[in-house]
Amino acid sequence: MTIEHPVADMLTRIRNASRRFHAEVSMPNSRVREAIAGILKGEGYIENYEVLAAEPQPLLRLRLKYWGERGDAQAAISGIRLVSKPSRRVYAGKDEIPQTLAGLGISIVSTSRGIMSGGKAREQRIGGEVLCEVW
Repeated sequence: MTIEHPVADMLTRIRNASRRFHAEVSMPNSRVREAIAGILKGEGYIENYEVLAAEPQPLLRLRLKYWGERGDAQAAISGIRLVSKPSRRVYAGKDEIPQTLAGLGISIVSTSRGIMSGGKAREQRIGGEVLCEVW
């Protein structure tokens, strides 16, 4: 099965798993997905991630983060949204990178120096394609 847009597939898997309070979510691995997982871990939205050897393609497994007990637990990721789509690419200059929820969330940007959070891209004064927003 061919995945039309890997980033959209990853975000949908994370959104669905966190709404059902799953401890982990797995998906086929790629460098882009692994870079996004690294940003989510660094910003505290997931506990951890790992790459597992599998055939025909390695798997990326994310361990999701929750607060509270099972009955009244809250996911660390309360919302996740794809910004740049295959039909509509969204680019932002160094001064136009969006601040998600007035700084309470993060945006993930694909730049010429790799995939990084919007805050880091603003610090380095580089723009790029805005992939998604997480809050």
